[in-house]
Amino acid sequence: MASSLQKIEGDDSVLLRITHSNIKTFSADMRFSLQMSVESVKEKLWKKCGTSVNSMHLELYDDSNYKISDLTDNSRPLGFYSPLDGFRLHVVDLDPSSVTSGGWLEDTSLVEKYTISEEAYSKRQGTFRKFKEKLSSQIPSTEAMVQETNMESLCSNIKVGSRCEVEPGEKRGIVKFVGKAEALGPGFWVGVQYDEPLGKHDGMVKGVRYFECPPSHGAIVRPEKVKVGDYPERDPFEEDEI
Repeated sequence: MASSLQKIEGDDSVLLRITHSNIKTFSADMRFSLQMSVESVKEKLWKKCGTSVNSMHLELYDDSNYKISDLTDNSRPLGFYSPLDGFRLHVVDLDPSSVTSGGWLEDTSLVEKYTISEEAYSKRQGTFRKFKEKLSSQIPSTEAMVQETNMESLCSNIKVGSRCEVEPGEKRGIVKFVGKAEALGPGFWVGVQYDEPLGKHDGMVKGVRYFECPPSHGAIVRPEKVKVGDYPERDPFEEDEI
């Protein structure tokens, strides 16, 4: 007894490794004052591992994993049991209904998962899916950006007033508009006045006038379908010549 008291006075604290009977993955190093009562030690451990003081039994093991003693007297100081740095203090949870029992604190498969129907989730606002949809609508994809860059490059060679030929069918006419037409879709467009009534409008599409031309002579197409150059009007009688 005298040696134990001498140890308490000579050594103020000890670093112990903590393990738990129900939580196999639990392992922590904690420092305790040797003058703390066993009950105070349990209170400190309760905050760390969740086992209540009244349901906690403590076992002390040396660094060779040999059991030295059971800490059964809550009133005794920890130093009475002569623990040293590196010894192991094992927490045994005696409560069968403890929150640590059954392994559910470690095995998440034992926890009932919250589920929500696809329809209900789609109606919710502020979800990650809604955020992604909004982000996708605001930021064009890399493919879309490349396509727009290519169309802009093609349009740089297409000038209003130039003669042109439009595929398919090699319809000829005059370039009347070059630019974006948001009502028709993203990217660049070219408006053409055909030499013949082979178009679909007079330069007005979906309530927006992009250029003016006679009825049924207008068309708006993508720039890759337009070739500018020396394309004279076709002779309507050339096919009848022998």
